Amino acid sequence: MVEFRRGAEGELVERLLAEGRRLWVVSDSTVAHLYGGPLVGALQARGGDAHLVSFPAGERHKTLRALDAVAWQCLQVGASREDLVVALGGGVTGDLAGLLAATLLRGVRWAQVPTTLLAQVDSSVGGKVAVNHALGKNLLGAFYPPEWAWLDAAYLDTLPPRQLAAGCAELVKHALLGDVALLEDLEALARAPRVASALSPSLLRRGVAVKAAVVSRDERERGERVTLNLGHTLGHALEAASRDLLHGEAVALGLCFALERSVARGLPPADAARAVALLRALGLPTDWRAALSAESLDFLRRDKKRSGEQLTFVVLTALGAPALERVGVEDLCDAARAAALRPPPF
Repeated sequence: MVEFRRGAEGELVERLLAEGRRLWVVSDSTVAHLYGGPLVGALQARGGDAHLVSFPAGERHKTLRALDAVAWQCLQVGASREDLVVALGGGVTGDLAGLLAATLLRGVRWAQVPTTLLAQVDSSVGGKVAVNHALGKNLLGAFYPPEWAWLDAAYLDTLPPRQLAAGCAELVKHALLGDVALLEDLEALARAPRVASALSPSLLRRGVAVKAAVVSRDERERGERVTLNLGHTLGHALEAASRDLLHGEAVALGLCFALERSVARGLPPADAARAVALLRALGLPTDWRAALSAESLDFLRRDKKRSGEQLTFVVLTALGAPALERVGVEDLCDAARAAALRPPPF
């Protein structure tokens, strides 16, 4: 169940108190200060058995070591299988708290309260939880859906512009996959004087609907759900090799590569150019050539979705019409290197 709100902190407190059990509110150090402490304080003031569990902020802390540290905090106090883990934060927090819930005492209930745009429109929906490994992103994880997700657009008011832009990459991806009319709304969003205020619950609902529909038909990623990886194959590799790229920025770069590849498979060049222009207008990077490196290609070779020497790569044959192509890992690396030598077509 996904709830869409704006400025509904009081309703969230009531929702959590209605659980009637111990609550573990998991946040990174930044969100713990902004929202975690006040939420736990409000719950405790109402008699709730609530505890704040925090870990250092940043993608580099999405590790087994951090998972062990947050589990230690819960187990020291006396966690039980009746407890509820509440992931309050961005995508890193959702992934880490979700894996905590999946493994703590062999599984406890959990809920998502995402505070970033990227988490609200993508990672909070679908039930994938994971931590990173030195050899790549999200290599250790599980499918473990939350009981519910609470998407409050008011959290986005405190996000830096770069974080807002990063979340828009996933909205663009969803529009390209299954809601072409959403592209027009996102083009209008890019022209808005203040993006955070223009992100209404209805717009979030539109973005989430595409992913939710696909996940409902293929929860374990055995078929159609693979299309949600549009832009992520190269994107994950670029992100893993970088010390600076945000996840949404890496996805934007991966989308640009996928759009170029899609033109050879039927996508009209004007449609590809429109999508790239939208990413750029939203403040996202589009020059994947500048980010490509030998290290990123090594991460591409270790993509967790590879099967033998092949990968399933997602392309578009038209806007709203994704297709899957099987391609050799080395063939894809060669194609990326060759394309990087040519000027951008859009």
